Amino acid sequence: MNVVSAIGGSLVDQAVRRVRDHIRSNNLKPGDTLPGEGHFAADLGVSRAVMREAFGALAALRQIDVANGRRARVAAIDGMVMSASLDHAVATAQISVADVWDVRRTLELRTAELAARNRSGTEARLITDLAAAMIVDRNDLAARTRHDIAFHQAIAQASGNALFLQIVRSFEALMLVAVPTAWRTRTDIEQQDLMLAHHQSIASAIADRDPIAATAMMDAHFDESISDLFNQPRS
Repeated sequence: MNVVSAIGGSLVDQAVRRVRDHIRSNNLKPGDTLPGEGHFAADLGVSRAVMREAFGALAALRQIDVANGRRARVAAIDGMVMSASLDHAVATAQISVADVWDVRRTLELRTAELAARNRSGTEARLITDLAAAMIVDRNDLAARTRHDIAFHQAIAQASGNALFLQIVRSFEALMLVAVPTAWRTRTDIEQQDLMLAHHQSIASAIADRDPIAATAMMDAHFDESISDLFNQPRS
């Protein structure tokens, strides 16, 4: 009888679990190499085709890196996997964009607070530079959008919690649509200046290591953004 046939799940499912178990039991870290498909196939008593499918599934989930000409390696955490799930959930009306932004707001108030406490000098300069770049490129919507997304990700990076960064990165696909939409609602210079000033104030509070001000300014930023995106009346 096949080694895995008496255990629940398909052969591929069992193969995927065996690779994950190998990573955990050997305390492997991102970049560490894995045994080849043949090793796992022999160990499990399955065909190479089964292991090839298992490796492909793990690569699609960004849990391993597979490239022609070299052995598979343990992959680093990647928020883009979560991003694909969020995009699918919104597209299929399982959750709304407003739901996502409500969660994002909660998270980013915390990342702003932590960034003000934990940021390095280099991180503070990057956040400040990105806020300034939004002003320089205020007439280039595509460039301003890139700076805006990078600004929020830089704050998450500065929080010191790697999971916050990956979760904020998972919002990127939605932000590529929502950020330009929010900016297009600001049809006069005063409205644009206010939003640019919010970003500068957040950056300054983080640079000054002022978590209370950083949180308050991020909250004000979301008040403004959400009212424009979802046509909510401003308080």
